Amino acid sequence: MPFARLAHATTPTCHIGLGLAAVGRPGYINLGREEDLGENRSVEALRARTFELLDAAYAQGVRYFDVARSYGRSEEFLADWLNAHPDAGDVVVGSKWGYAYTAGWSAQAETHEVKDHSLATYDRQRAETDALLGDRLDLYQIHSVTPDSPALTDKDLHARLAEAAAQGLTIGFSTSGPAQADTIRAALEITADGERLFRTVQSTYNALETSAAPALAEAHDAGLTVIVKEGMANGRLAAPHAPEMLTAVAEETSLGCDAVALAWILRQPWVGVVLSGAATVPQLLSNLHAPAVDLDVDQLTRLATLAEDPRAYWERRGELPWH
Repeated sequence: MPFARLAHATTPTCHIGLGLAAVGRPGYINLGREEDLGENRSVEALRARTFELLDAAYAQGVRYFDVARSYGRSEEFLADWLNAHPDAGDVVVGSKWGYAYTAGWSAQAETHEVKDHSLATYDRQRAETDALLGDRLDLYQIHSVTPDSPALTDKDLHARLAEAAAQGLTIGFSTSGPAQADTIRAALEITADGERLFRTVQSTYNALETSAAPALAEAHDAGLTVIVKEGMANGRLAAPHAPEMLTAVAEETSLGCDAVALAWILRQPWVGVVLSGAATVPQLLSNLHAPAVDLDVDQLTRLATLAEDPRAYWERRGELPWH
């Protein structure tokens, strides 16, 4: 599977990936977005910003890039960058299907994305992804599966995904919501032709939302690669929004709150890749200090006290405005 290439990498950043959710479209829910992106959010402005981020990430040893059909033009931007960098053959590319982008390149749209986990949506979006990324696509994930998703029970969909896996594509799923652990465990039971269908799981996990940890450890033990998203809690763990406890620990390390927050995740033994969702190159470079953060037992214990009730966490996330 493609993540074996990352497993053999020796750079300090080999376990950090770059997600393009924040720069593939003009609107998103990250805090501080007005300062990060400014007023010019034209297609060409965000394409140029995406190229700057990808250039910086690749130069620093990052080799996993994450996009999705619902991240505006993220697949297009990444495809253009890959075409301009034919020497970047060691990059691992992951995308997601199951949400459609509906904002019409506006940060003020009433609806930004629509969820549909049907087989028809998979067929349509797979064709759209293939038209852009072609054989550079390594991993295709179902986007934001929840316990009530038909993707967990649709045998025809499972068969189609198994066909793609037989042709060399790695199949995974991502999760969201307060019942992530239930979703992960249900997905681990899905097989096709006697084989486990999913080879990766991408879940929200950070110092504020830790509820998926036991299930993610089980997924790792079952052989899945675990990808962590939203490690910065959509900006809630970055300065100036970070909790006092995180700020205090960051001051002790002489590094940023973001680096400490991501370092805390990297200390989990089941983590395969942690995504940076940086919108600027300085943010990315600060994130990439995470592997150098040496947290002691006392600091880890103090950071563990930041965890919130998962339902409260997801309720607050749902209230974050699109900017």
